[in-house]
Amino acid sequence: MAGILAWFWNERFWLPHNVTWADLKNTDEATFPQAEDLYLACPLAFCIFMIRLVFERFIARPCAMGLKIQTNGPQKAQPNAILEKVFTAITKHPDEKRLEGLSKQLDWDVRTIQRWFRQRRNQEKPSTLARFCESMWRFTFYLYIFTYGVRFLKKTPWLWNTKECWYNYPYQPLTVDIHYYYILELSFYLSLLFSQFTDIRRKDFLIMFLHHVATISLIVFSYVNNMARVGTLVMCLHDAADVLIEAAKMANYAKCQILCNLLFAMFAILFISSRLGVYPIWILNTTLFESWEIIGPYPSWWVFNLLLIMLQLLHSFWSYLIVKTACRAISKGKVIHHVNRFLSFFNRQQINWCWQSKELGKKSVWTSLSFLKTFHLSSKKLLQF
Repeated sequence: MAGILAWFWNERFWLPHNVTWADLKNTDEATFPQAEDLYLACPLAFCIFMIRLVFERFIARPCAMGLKIQTNGPQKAQPNAILEKVFTAITKHPDEKRLEGLSKQLDWDVRTIQRWFRQRRNQEKPSTLARFCESMWRFTFYLYIFTYGVRFLKKTPWLWNTKECWYNYPYQPLTVDIHYYYILELSFYLSLLFSQFTDIRRKDFLIMFLHHVATISLIVFSYVNNMARVGTLVMCLHDAADVLIEAAKMANYAKCQILCNLLFAMFAILFISSRLGVYPIWILNTTLFESWEIIGPYPSWWVFNLLLIMLQLLHSFWSYLIVKTACRAISKGKVIHHVNRFLSFFNRQQINWCWQSKELGKKSVWTSLSFLKTFHLSSKKLLQF
């Protein structure tokens, strides 16, 4: 066991040349990140999970009831031991041959059995109330941690000059603010990882599981080798868009579609600009080029940058999905209904005046309203998770 640990914590992998773990031991003058600091995140993750249950029960649920969000879930399937055994042990989507066999065995027609399986699958989907409560919890946390990150980072020199992330590396002392920021973020994502196994399993279970594992790995990796300064920039940048997407989901569940469209439009703009613009220009530039110039590469430097590049690929894929959904909505050409609903929120006389103005003005108004309809259709598709 000692040999495995010695191999895993090999200084030549984790640290730059001529730096040892002994050099980064805590002293009276300075405190450095220690791997054992992260042990605190496990009990704290459990506490956050319990806080989530209390929050959803006594804060989010009353808010949902006030917004008249339905508490009842989908229609439950008729109890049947044979079909339940097939559903849980064999398949949730029986083929035609199996349907015919079950039809003969139960003396039911095939259509009734298909309806039973559809209702049984819907039972595993969380209700709108549960989705709203979960989104409200995430929105509250993301808003708090993003606000904290901005207030903390605006006082740091590396927000304004990213080369400060690498000056005197790795002998950069660990401040209380960085330690709190890291432990809280890590605890939250650990709680999300744990809650996946207690919540109703969703169709995106594996994708979200891998996402949480990747996020936790990046947080742990950057803390252990003291790349915490650039790590705080990455976390704050990602939390910004998460606030808006959870707010858009809440508006969608509450059937406030105009607000949902506005929030989703803001989210899409912020997501694409921050993940495809700010992230590569600001984050990848400093981790790949500025760090190379100041401290030079070493094994864990390559791994860290590889993880960040993989994250950039995910950003590109998610941005592609957003744009693809928007283009698909445009191609359907279903604009009129939403335009009429949108116009009801404005003064009719002003809109009519715009419509009766010059042809250029007409086209401008129509283009703007068509754009809003695009986000209406896009948000309804992308927020159904």
